[in-house]
Amino acid sequence: MDEVIQVTQWLSSITPRKKAKLFFFTAHADAPSPMVGSNDVDTHEETQLPLATTVALHNFKNIDEFLKKKVNTFSCYNVIENEITKTDYEYLRFYSACKYLDVVPPFLDLEKISAIQNKFEMTDEERDYRLLLDSADLVLEKVCDSLKPAGVSQMWTALRKDRNLIRGVKTIDIIGFFVDPNPTGIKECLFFFIVRFLQKADKINRVNTNRLERLIAQCDESSSCEEGKTIDFIIDSLRFYPTELYPFGFCLIMCVIEGRDGAMQEIEKTMEISRHLGMITHTEKNPTKETIELVKKELMKPKYQFYSSFTCWFMSHGDSNSMVLADGETIEREWFLTSFPDISTFQLKPEVFFMVSCRGANKFSLKGDEFEGQSATCDYYDIGSALIRNRMLDITDSVRDISYVQPMMDTLVAYSIILDHLSGRANTHGSIYVDRACVLMSENISRGRSLTEILEHLSQDLHEILQETMDEDRIVYKQACHYDSFFRKTLKLPYTRHPKEDVHSAPQ
Repeated sequence: MDEVIQVTQWLSSITPRKKAKLFFFTAHADAPSPMVGSNDVDTHEETQLPLATTVALHNFKNIDEFLKKKVNTFSCYNVIENEITKTDYEYLRFYSACKYLDVVPPFLDLEKISAIQNKFEMTDEERDYRLLLDSADLVLEKVCDSLKPAGVSQMWTALRKDRNLIRGVKTIDIIGFFVDPNPTGIKECLFFFIVRFLQKADKINRVNTNRLERLIAQCDESSSCEEGKTIDFIIDSLRFYPTELYPFGFCLIMCVIEGRDGAMQEIEKTMEISRHLGMITHTEKNPTKETIELVKKELMKPKYQFYSSFTCWFMSHGDSNSMVLADGETIEREWFLTSFPDISTFQLKPEVFFMVSCRGANKFSLKGDEFEGQSATCDYYDIGSALIRNRMLDITDSVRDISYVQPMMDTLVAYSIILDHLSGRANTHGSIYVDRACVLMSENISRGRSLTEILEHLSQDLHEILQETMDEDRIVYKQACHYDSFFRKTLKLPYTRHPKEDVHSAPQ
């Protein structure tokens, strides 16, 4: 069958709503870099104009032309070995979006998909199409699905009132002030236009969504939300780190085995819980400084930009400032923690570090038979009350910026012990902290708990356990863990496990 006819039949089989979503996922706001063929050319017209004309004319002709162009580009594309191009990235995004929406063209060359995945050096696990979907876009899709056409129309009206933001933007004028978002697929096109416009204007990104939240907050709840949804529910969904679908993220496990009883148990537990959470995992036994440098170099490869989070377990002996490596050399803990957030592939994504080592030799020793504790309570006030809000600073958009980010932002560091103290371990099972952390994370799957909630529970649980030194003094002591958070959103553990075998990947 003629290819033109095939493409026409394929487009005619896709509903308007799915066409809008396929365009949204394919005309992605941010592409990995550096890549061959990737530059700073403004793609505003390519990503905004088809949406604007579709909303204004209630006609999907321009979106159809965009999708045809993509298909034709991929059809003529020759995969070049050892050179990742912008088209490689776009091909993978297009394929994953089609797979997600169940609209894969029957004529799409899947062998090219496999060849591109080879260039990205993807493992079998990484060939799952869900890895290629941008989790932030999936969250925005759910926000759109939660709004009625009237709600998106109200967002548009609120956006049009911001004269400074829309001044001189031609595509804004194409749509006009008043729109009818009720025809099938138009609501989606208008919402996705608003989102991509705010992204191009550098007002929102995958972490900073305040500007979008404020537009939604101006909607009338009774007319703007789908059944069972509320404005608060929709806004709350934007306040979590986007980690939709499989995999939950990439997990790096580094463990010094020499001279550490139970170290293999630590590896088994952390591997089991990371896989249970739906992470793709890599383990380094007995790491050295050279190992760490090689791992950092590996994590800079383009394929890691597809991951939505990064977790690292580092387990070794240590003291207040450093950690002991397998060859007896030491590294500064601070150097280790500050070197990973600089890796560009995980910028604007949550990075979690579990640092399991002693930070000194002190122990919180227990000397009596009975122990009494004290608790304190304090009064809380509603920060949203009109009285308090009216006394706060008026922070305007002109003094806000989301372009420059301090490297440690979106990072959480969890320590097995407070400074200058001993981190306890069992002879056969390794670190007690690792054991309890894995148990609590496993128990909280499907409960929708955030990572910080679990860490707080872990702090309580661990501090209840009586431990004993293995020397002749047999001192009974307690362990106190803690964490430092630079998170700007909440990181929730997945509700369900997403095993790879549930979804077919591209042929290899």
